Amino acid sequence: MSRDRSARPHVTSSRTKRSEEEANTAPSLHGLPESELVEAAQRAHPGDHRAFTELVRRYQSHVYSNCRYLGSPEDAEDLSQEVLVRAYFGLSRFEGRSSFKTWLDRIKSNHCVNHRKKMQRNRDRTLPLAAAGDLAEPAPQESFPERLSRSRQVDETLLQLSPKLRIPLVLSDMDGVNLSEIAVMLGISLSAAKMRITRGREAFRRIHDRGRTESSSHE
Repeated sequence: MSRDRSARPHVTSSRTKRSEEEANTAPSLHGLPESELVEAAQRAHPGDHRAFTELVRRYQSHVYSNCRYLGSPEDAEDLSQEVLVRAYFGLSRFEGRSSFKTWLDRIKSNHCVNHRKKMQRNRDRTLPLAAAGDLAEPAPQESFPERLSRSRQVDETLLQLSPKLRIPLVLSDMDGVNLSEIAVMLGISLSAAKMRITRGREAFRRIHDRGRTESSSHE
């Protein structure tokens, strides 16, 4: 089914209020199982974006959250909207061999990793050759707020990992991408991918435990 790019759906900001999103979505779509909702979006007439809008409502926050880890926190908003637009124009090619969420995660993973690679290439051009090898973002130095929720602790911990460790860890443990695919996506060997995931888990536990200790000391 061909899709007119001039008629792309409006992908709202992740900060848009839920009530506003629900007002633009047909009530009958809310209770549909994912598979039926995807079929409705694929069969929709040009200009009818109600089914796809409901898919966006269900998964936008998930896409945005992971784009912070795989891409960059600063670009997460733009990346998440680009991922959803790509999903819209690729919806006719979705064959249902996996869940829609799994298919969407693959689009997100590939787009964010490619974005990271592009950023790395652009950064390398502005640095001396000797300094362009292993670029890791500095870990934030801010302390953990009191009584952090578990999800907030995980978020803070992941963002303190360098991209070199965070990206393969998120691909493996959050998105369920297998080791060989991670190696191909990142352009590294299988052993290197496995090592980075192992090191990422170790670093995650170390930083997370330290954060819990700091949080307890402030109570």
